[in-house]
Amino acid sequence: MASAHYDVAVVGGGPGGYVSAIRAAQLGLKSVVIEKDKPGGVCLNWGCIPTKALLKNAELVLTMRHGEDYGISCDNLRFDMGKAVQRSRKAANTLASGIKFLLKKNNVDLVSGHGRLASADSVVVTDAGGETQTLNTRSVILATGSRSKAIPAVPVDGERIITSTEAMLIEEPPGSMTIIGGGAIGVEFAYYYAAYGTKVTIVEMLPHLLPVEDEEISETLEKSFAKLGIEIKTGARVETAESGPDGTAVTVTVTVNGEQETLKADVTLLAIGRDANVEDIGLQELGVETDRGFIKVDENCQTSVSGVYAIGDVTGPPLLAHKASAEGINLVERLAGHPAPPIDRGNIPACTYCQPQVASVGLTEAQAAEEREIQVFRMPYRSSGKAVAVGQTDGMVKLIADAKYGEILGAHIIGADATELIAEICTARTLESTTRELHKTIHAHPTLSELVMEAAAGMEGAAIHI
Repeated sequence: MASAHYDVAVVGGGPGGYVSAIRAAQLGLKSVVIEKDKPGGVCLNWGCIPTKALLKNAELVLTMRHGEDYGISCDNLRFDMGKAVQRSRKAANTLASGIKFLLKKNNVDLVSGHGRLASADSVVVTDAGGETQTLNTRSVILATGSRSKAIPAVPVDGERIITSTEAMLIEEPPGSMTIIGGGAIGVEFAYYYAAYGTKVTIVEMLPHLLPVEDEEISETLEKSFAKLGIEIKTGARVETAESGPDGTAVTVTVTVNGEQETLKADVTLLAIGRDANVEDIGLQELGVETDRGFIKVDENCQTSVSGVYAIGDVTGPPLLAHKASAEGINLVERLAGHPAPPIDRGNIPACTYCQPQVASVGLTEAQAAEEREIQVFRMPYRSSGKAVAVGQTDGMVKLIADAKYGEILGAHIIGADATELIAEICTARTLESTTRELHKTIHAHPTLSELVMEAAAGMEGAAIHI
C-alpha cells in the first residue's frame, strides 16, 4: 500500500470536484482528484453536456420541419438520431480529455479508483484491479455527486424501462414513450424525442410541469408542449410499471378523483430526480452525518467531522452543476486563507434547456407575495423585434420586484435563449440593483436582452413596445 500527502483531496471529479482541485492548486495548495470514471462526472459525460448536444439536434430537426416558414424546402428530408448520439458522445469525450489537460496543466494529480474515507485526514483509493493506496491530506472534499433515482414500482431494466443514461444512447426514435417525471430531465427528453416524431406522454405527480418553477411559466410551457403533440398528465401518481417484449404498461392514478389509467408505450423513461452517492465512502464509520440521504453540511460546506467537507449534489438541492462549482471554489479559497463569504443560495439560477427554454432566479410570484407587497411585469417575446426577426416569439420575461424599493426579488423567463438571459438578472441581484437601474442600462438593439430592460421599464409604466 503506497501513500501520498496532499493539502486537499477531492473525492469525485465532477463539476464540483475538478473545479475545486484546480482552484486549490492555483492558490498554492497541493491537490488531488480521485475519480473512478472519466473526469467531468455525470454532468459532463452523461448529463449536462451530451444532453445539450442532443437538444441542439432536436431544435434543428424542428426548424427543418418548419423550413418553409423561412423559405427553405427540400425533398426526402431524413433525420438520423444515431448521428445525433454520436455527436453528443464526441462532445462529452472531447471535454473529458480537456479536463485531464487542465488538471495536468495546474499540477493537480488525478488518481483513478474508488475513494473511501479512512479517517478525517486520509482517503483509501482502490483501483479497478483491486490495488489500494492511501492519500494523506489536511482536508477532504466529498464531491461524489448523484445518480438517477429509482423506485420499486418502476423496475428499470435498461431496455424497455430506462433512465436518462440509456435515453441518451437510443439511436432509433421509438414510436411512443411514457416519461415518468415532469421536472427538468423529463421535459428535456420529452422535447428531444417529440422532435424526432416519438409520441410522448409525460406523467407528473404534482399539478404542473417543472413544479419548482413559477406556476405561470409552467403553464406556458405546458401550452407549448401541447402544440408539439406531447400529452401531459399532471396530478397523476404512478402505481406500477411493467415491461415486456412489446413495450411497457404504466398504471397511474389521478389524484383528484382516484381514477386509474394504464399507459402503453414502446419505452418508459424514469426521470423523477436523483439520489446522492453516499454509499461505501466511509461516512458511517467516520460519523459523518446525513439527512434524508444527503450529507449534512453548514453554510461553509463543513460536515459534522472537522476537516471533512462536502459540495454539490451529494449535499442536497438544488442539484445543479454550477452550484457545485461555486461551492467548491468558495470552499478552497477559505481553506487557502482567503476571505470568502458563503455563496448566496438565493441567487442560484435554474435552467431547463428544452424549447422554449426556461430559466429563473429568486422567488416565484407566490413566494414573493407571501413576504411583502410586490410589483410584477411581463414582457412578451412577441414584442421584441429580434424575436420576430428570428421567428422565436413564444414566451415572456417576468420580473417580480419589491413595490416600494424596486428590489429584484425574482425573474422567470420562458423563451429563446432564456438560459443565457438569466445571467443578467443574477448579476443585477448580486450588485443589489433595482428595476430602475436595470431599465436605465442601455441594451443593444436588436437583441432579446431588450426584453429584460423593457420588463424593468414596465415596473414604472415606461415600457415602450407593449
